[in-house]
Amino acid sequence: MSSAVTTVAQSAQQSAPEPAPASAVAESPTAAAAQSAAAPGAAAPAAPGAVDWPAADYSGYKLVPARHPWRWVGTVMVALGVVAVAWSLATNPRWEWGVVAQWFTAQSVVNGLVETLKLTAISGALGFVLGFILALMRLSASPLLVSVSWTFSWIFRSTPLLVQMLLWYNLGYLYEKISLGIPFTDIRFFEVQTTTLISQFAAAVLGLTLNQAAYSAEIIRGGILSVDQGQLEAAAALGIPAWRRSTRIVLPQAMRAILPTAFNEIIGLVKGTSIVYVLAYSELFYTVQVIYNRTQQVLPLLLVATLWYVAITSVLSVFQYYIERHYSKGAVRNLPLTPLQKARKFFATHAPVNLDRAKEGR
Repeated sequence: MSSAVTTVAQSAQQSAPEPAPASAVAESPTAAAAQSAAAPGAAAPAAPGAVDWPAADYSGYKLVPARHPWRWVGTVMVALGVVAVAWSLATNPRWEWGVVAQWFTAQSVVNGLVETLKLTAISGALGFVLGFILALMRLSASPLLVSVSWTFSWIFRSTPLLVQMLLWYNLGYLYEKISLGIPFTDIRFFEVQTTTLISQFAAAVLGLTLNQAAYSAEIIRGGILSVDQGQLEAAAALGIPAWRRSTRIVLPQAMRAILPTAFNEIIGLVKGTSIVYVLAYSELFYTVQVIYNRTQQVLPLLLVATLWYVAITSVLSVFQYYIERHYSKGAVRNLPLTPLQKARKFFATHAPVNLDRAKEGR
């Protein structure tokens, strides 16, 4: 019995397959993939039949900038036009730049400039305050407030500013006295002659203010409506008070839409003060008119007024840039650089020392 068991065991060992050598396992693609998966740090084997091309070397290539010939043609043409205009201004004696320099800082002209700035500041401030109230009335749920606001804007935007000026200045023809008291009774708290109350300055401020308020109301209303109403609903759901929602959520975003048009209106108001000359009020343009009617130097005096208006509007444009930059914080990730910051960046990157360091780093 034992000899039969031994014979069966020996036959089983002879029939069992021999283990494959290590070299055969390494040559098998499946085994190689298994080994690479088992060893994370090992490099991936190349695919069968793949060719290992050498990396391209672009160090000897020359960088050629993109050419814009038509841009240069346009630049040259515009530059020639600018030079021609500058040459004409400098060489034409009929501009009389000496007379312009003589009257530019004259005391009468400076006094007229002060009156222009005074009219602009008072009328602009009162106009935008009244316009803000009219905008809120237009957005209210009261039909009466909406109707009054709409009618005000309709009337004062439909009539020329010159007509409004003359109407307010001649208000005394319609109403001899202006009084304040209890309506439909004889009780009066205040009463004055209209011609005494409505002077040249008062008529100018009244006309400019009411005309500016009509346009400002529409500007402010449009800015408020530009804010997404979903933000107000979300703020109300969080329990934020209505006043805080208006001042901290609506107005900062509305200012981005209001400011550009509002500054256009202020700049237009600066130039619109020149129409006050019909009231014989001594603002800048009327003062210049009086001078050139006496000296017959029309063009140089008009240049004096033009240069002062350009100076005022340029200062307002600078204020506009910085105020718009302040209110753009919630709209852009990075605030735009100011002109001074741009100049510093240019000189910092184009200084000779930095260029030498850049060459050494190469």
